[in-house]
Amino acid sequence: MSELVVKSLTKSFRKQIVLNDFSFQCKIGQIIGVFGRNGSGKSTLLKCILGTLKSNSIIIIIDGEHITPKKIIPDGRIGYLPQDSFLPKEKKVRDIIPLIHPKGDIQDRIFYAPNVYKIDNKRVGELSLGELRYLEILLLTYLDHQFLMLDEPFSMIQPIYKDWIKELLLSAKEKKGILITDHYYEDVLEVTDTNMIIKEGKPIAIKNKKDLINHGYLRK
Repeated sequence: MSELVVKSLTKSFRKQIVLNDFSFQCKIGQIIGVFGRNGSGKSTLLKCILGTLKSNSIIIIIDGEHITPKKIIPDGRIGYLPQDSFLPKEKKVRDIIPLIHPKGDIQDRIFYAPNVYKIDNKRVGELSLGELRYLEILLLTYLDHQFLMLDEPFSMIQPIYKDWIKELLLSAKEKKGILITDHYYEDVLEVTDTNMIIKEGKPIAIKNKKDLINHGYLRK
C-alpha cells in the first residue's frame, strides 16, 4: 500500500518557529484532518511539502523513495488544492473538463456528477464558492495523484456542496491518501480516519471534538 512519509519538517519565519521537527504518515485509504489556530502552520505544512515554500529542513518519502520538495510537483504523486482557485475565470466549465481530463470516459463521469449539468455552461468566474470548490475537488479526485492535500475545502460554502464534497472524498480515498486542513471541524471530523492539531509547531493526535476543546482549539 502506497505511503507518504514526512519527517523532520522544520520551518521558521525569521526567529519564529512555526513547524518544529514535524512528522506524520499518510497511506492510501486514509483521510487525515489537520487542525490549528490561524498562524499555527497548517497551510505552511502543505506548501513546504509541495515545495512552493522553502522549509528549513524536511524529509519526504513516497513508497520508500526519498524525494526533494523541488521534485514533488513534476513527480505528480501529490495533488494540491490551494485556498485560492487555480482555474481560469474566463473559461466555461464545459471547456475546462476536457482540458484537464482528455479521456472521454472520465469526462463522462465528471459531466454526470451531481449538479455539473447545471453549471457546465457557466464561466468559472460566475460560479458560487460552493460550485467552484466542488468542481475543483471533482477535477482533482479524477487525476492520477496518489495523495491529495486540500486547504480549506469546506470554508464558506453551502451545505449541499459540503455533502457532495464529503461523498467525493470518501469515494476517492479508496485510491488515494488525503490530507485536509479546515476550520470547519465538524465537516472534517465526518470524513477523517485520524486527526491532529498543530500546537507549538508539533502534531498532537486528536480523536474528537472533546480533544479539540482540551487542547484549546475550541471553547467549552
